[in-house]
Amino acid sequence: MGEAAGDALIVFTPSGKRGRFPLGTPVLQAARALGVDIDSVCGGRAICGRCQITVGEGEFAKHGIVSTNSHLSAFSAVEQRYDDKRGLIPGRRLSCQTRLLGDVVIDVPPESQVHKQVVRKRAEARAIEINAATRLHFIEVEEPDMHKPSSDLERVYRALDEQWRIKGLSCDTAILRDLQKTLRKGEWKVTAAVNTRTGGVGNRLVALWPGFHDKAFGLAVDVGSTTIAMHLTNLANGDVVASSGLMNPQIRFGEDLMSRVSYVMMNPGGDREMTAAIREALNTLASQVATEAGIDLSDILEIVLVGNPVMHHLFLGIDPTELGGAPFALATGLPVTCPAKDLDLKLNPGAYAYILPCIAGHVGADTAGVVLSENPHESEDNMLVVDVGTNAEIVLGSKHRLLACSSPTGPAFEGAQISCGQRAAPGAIERIRIDPVTLEPRYRVIGSELWSDEPGFEEATAGTGVTGICGSGIIEVVAEMYLAGIINQDGLVDGSLAARTPRIEPYKRTFNYVIREGEPRIMITQNDVRAIQLAKAALYAGTRLLMDKLGIDQVDRIRLAGAFGSHIDVKYAMVLGLIPDCPLECVQSAGNAAGTGARIALLNTKARDEIEQVVRRIEKVETAVEPLFQQHFVEAMAIPHKTAFFANLAQVVSFPAPKTIEPPEPDGGERRRRRRG
Repeated sequence: MGEAAGDALIVFTPSGKRGRFPLGTPVLQAARALGVDIDSVCGGRAICGRCQITVGEGEFAKHGIVSTNSHLSAFSAVEQRYDDKRGLIPGRRLSCQTRLLGDVVIDVPPESQVHKQVVRKRAEARAIEINAATRLHFIEVEEPDMHKPSSDLERVYRALDEQWRIKGLSCDTAILRDLQKTLRKGEWKVTAAVNTRTGGVGNRLVALWPGFHDKAFGLAVDVGSTTIAMHLTNLANGDVVASSGLMNPQIRFGEDLMSRVSYVMMNPGGDREMTAAIREALNTLASQVATEAGIDLSDILEIVLVGNPVMHHLFLGIDPTELGGAPFALATGLPVTCPAKDLDLKLNPGAYAYILPCIAGHVGADTAGVVLSENPHESEDNMLVVDVGTNAEIVLGSKHRLLACSSPTGPAFEGAQISCGQRAAPGAIERIRIDPVTLEPRYRVIGSELWSDEPGFEEATAGTGVTGICGSGIIEVVAEMYLAGIINQDGLVDGSLAARTPRIEPYKRTFNYVIREGEPRIMITQNDVRAIQLAKAALYAGTRLLMDKLGIDQVDRIRLAGAFGSHIDVKYAMVLGLIPDCPLECVQSAGNAAGTGARIALLNTKARDEIEQVVRRIEKVETAVEPLFQQHFVEAMAIPHKTAFFANLAQVVSFPAPKTIEPPEPDGGERRRRRRG
């Protein structure tokens, strides 16, 4: 319960905003007071139903509270009336009718948010040789004859052998149940779907349609810790016919991977909760892409999935507890092939799932997908591939030797842990420039091509507003603050600049840089800068460690993968020190390379063989036990770096003169700040 007898703590996810409110306060009222993004059109009258929320159940050590439904008012008659008329998803509540009775964690689902997330993971265009595991075969089956006794299934197998040279067939009992009706409806002409790569089962008859049927599709899925991206792909020609994405619903159990593992450790059955949540999300996305493409779910015959080790274990229904501590043992790092229905996926009953192999404890099937997409194992020179996300996976090397590691960057690059941070959605600042003389900012938001100092900007953004800063904007604003001299190499905000501009304002014992006045007020705090420094230092230190192992001082090419990596300006990533120095023309975005790798594996069985062999020779470096990691981390806290010289970057960027800024007195008084040239 609350610290005071008459109040309670409420924590909202995924925003992380929290506050104490008197008992009896409606959840919607608390959300509005904290600036939490919950939609409501009817003004709290329980008519529109847009303000739906879910309560977190269990002990949330991160927040220091035990959350339960009993800490909210009982399901009301008003909610029951809405449920009877419009329907509520089980477990959902209307926040306008739900009152606080104790400490709770409240999850705001994507559909209840005004600024719904734009999931920007998209399938990247590239040539893929089509060699799908599942193919359609139109056959004419011999009709039954009393003089030639044989079963209908035997004659189907014989037709596939004689007409398509497919031998060694088997099938599931689901095929048998409708086999005879299908044959007779098609007048002995049917279309058979056969999967030739079923994980040791042999050739498998997975579906049968009467007459001619030409719809065969598969799903390529990247299960990220923050977002899930799904691409519906035509197995015949490789075309991506529909794509969709949503926030990973597991985020209500913890924003980062270790929080989710901790939730499992502290809440018996928590792994089953998260498994059910991710499988439900996959079914939701499958329905969405099938509807968008105008096909039936029964036309989806395969699904290929990638994800980090924790996500991998959870969607397979494996307890991820062992991944929570050294030696970070995987239950399996081998590829998994199984019927999709074993994963509770509602596709064609005969559909198969293939999950790419993991590399090691914190380098998962998503990294295997990145490797398959970008081919560093075939490179003549040293290629660095970084999948930037809540947990950064790093691969470095060439065809001669390949190393990999992961770095705990945390959710700062996704907008979490940043005072005005948010995920990519309309209204979020994604580009920013700061005048080094006036220190005035200008910026661009998602949903508009206009910059803030251009005519028509306010009108163009009236519908969305300017709501916060997303990952790409956060990278740029910190880098621009450094280039403009607002922060020094150590990341300290120069409070003496307050004499030049009101955009530098004192805050407690530090200073803020104000980007925009109004509601919400958007600024960068000293703590925001620190959060970004910690994240980028972890990523750089992991890269530097792999470079040490290879015995190199520079990389030849860099690929930035992931939804976030796709949208950051590579110059600003290098100014910040997120990646090592490299000619800018050799640094490129790889898009959602993990998802592309999944699509390659979906469409080409030879690619599956290839990646299964490659991951076995990738050398895993465990940053947690490497003594040099901490040294690299400390040096990488500086912008761009304490000791490394960025010679290539210096050709296109003018670095500010070194500046020493003394921190404030411990008692809150401020020392006089001075500059050094």
